[in-house]
Amino acid sequence: MPLPDDEEGTTVANGHPPANGYLPVPGDAPAGKVSAETQNGPKAGCLALNGVSRDSPKAASGALDGPKTPLAPEEETQARLLPKDPGEETPAVEGTLVPRTALSARRFLVLLIFSLYSLVNAFQWIQYSIISNVFESFYNVSSLHIDWLSMVYMLAYVPLIFPATWLLDTRGLRLTALLGSGLNCLGAWIKCGSVQQHLFWVTMLGQCLCSVAQVFILGLPSHIASVWFGPKEVSTACATAVLGNQLGTAVGFLLPPVLVPNTQNNTQLLACNISTMFYGTSAVATLLFILTVIAFKEKPQYPPSQAQAVLQDSPPGEYSYVKSIRNLFKNIPFVLLLITYGIMTGAFYSVSTLLNQIILTYYEGEEVNAGRIGLTLVLAGMVGSILCGLWLDYTKTYKHTTLTVYILSFVGMVIFTFTLNLGHIIIVFVTGGLLGFFMTGYLPLGFEFAVEITYPESEGTSSGLLNAAAQIFGILFTLAQGKLTSDYGPRTGNVFLCVWMFLGIILTALIKSDLKRHNINKGITNGDIKAVPVDSPTDEESKTILMSKQSESAI
Repeated sequence: MPLPDDEEGTTVANGHPPANGYLPVPGDAPAGKVSAETQNGPKAGCLALNGVSRDSPKAASGALDGPKTPLAPEEETQARLLPKDPGEETPAVEGTLVPRTALSARRFLVLLIFSLYSLVNAFQWIQYSIISNVFESFYNVSSLHIDWLSMVYMLAYVPLIFPATWLLDTRGLRLTALLGSGLNCLGAWIKCGSVQQHLFWVTMLGQCLCSVAQVFILGLPSHIASVWFGPKEVSTACATAVLGNQLGTAVGFLLPPVLVPNTQNNTQLLACNISTMFYGTSAVATLLFILTVIAFKEKPQYPPSQAQAVLQDSPPGEYSYVKSIRNLFKNIPFVLLLITYGIMTGAFYSVSTLLNQIILTYYEGEEVNAGRIGLTLVLAGMVGSILCGLWLDYTKTYKHTTLTVYILSFVGMVIFTFTLNLGHIIIVFVTGGLLGFFMTGYLPLGFEFAVEITYPESEGTSSGLLNAAAQIFGILFTLAQGKLTSDYGPRTGNVFLCVWMFLGIILTALIKSDLKRHNINKGITNGDIKAVPVDSPTDEESKTILMSKQSESAI
């Protein structure tokens, strides 16, 4: 099995100090010895964790005396992780236990609900662009107006990402999820009132609300995966959460051309078809909002991993959102990943937005097939996402996998570009699927790689910044590629993206891999953290205590 690509050793970045993480205290420690030493100093904190006053005469025995049989996981006594001197090795304590971690069955329900309302949000993003010529005719506007119905998603994200990630970090997962699902539902209902030719501004208003909802959605996959899922399934969970958004894009490519066919000679029928699509979307969005209110919880009762156990027990007062942002921008590997992720995802957004125009340039009247090609692109990407997530959970080779997928995405883009004009649309289906498999499959890789190299910073903050970079590049690429496509043809616009993706390959190769979260889950720490349990008995003392207890039970 490949080894994790940890090039930088086991350095843990500054951020939430894991000062209150745990290592266990043996349950049969001699009460007399400990009680004399725990009246003062940091060791007394262990008693406080167990709800016992340090002044209580039963404090030591109540906190540290264990049962005569080995402790069950839920009965583990815990001690703090305290800073240690630089350069000092962290000894492995043989036979020690760790804080209780458990996997909640609710995690699958949380993941499902999130994936579904993320799906509806992504559907609303692409539902105009894939039949852009139909909406241009209905609202009597230019292609740029329809392009902005897609680009408003990207534009809204950039200024709102910072308050959104602050809300996630300070108010929690549930409130953020409710805002995302609720605004998505509200925007869908507003669009239902825009099915008249002079009400383009109303449909734009509804789309703006959906774009604000997206800000509270795109940053959650890595956060949900980390908070709810164990270390052996976290990458797969993140990929599945991203999958919902990708599936929404796929449905957005497939359904609008079917629900709203090009009936320019019958405006009333066209309005009826658009209304059907809008009301159907609103009904589904409402149902998912109700499910979010009922079933979406903040976090499980017990942390799913040691990395989460350390973070969840950190004092809230020590967290600073501004400091977290500053730490991320001081992290050179993360900055490089920020740029490369923005390039790749921005290119995907641009191709998705302009796909209808690209296909119709070479294959006139093929609106339905243009949607099917988009569907093929995204479905192949969904398979790529899941396979990449499973591969990461198995190998932990984050950098090598990310670089390989980036290179293959570039190759797919080149092949797609130079086979568009061959006159056989079936070839475009194949090359589009190849492009989507790697380009869309890259998305969860970026999220998980960012969490690894920025731990213990908030997953919501790092993924939020990645998405902000993607939106910025998406707007720039869509405007530039759209202009090049209109003036010089689709090939020129696609070559423009190829050049940027090649630059992304070079920058990805420069990223240094330091798997900090993986190291914590494996019990590896650096010179900044030290496990300091309260005094435990020596082997001889343990044997004496054990014999004494056996004698008492015999009597």
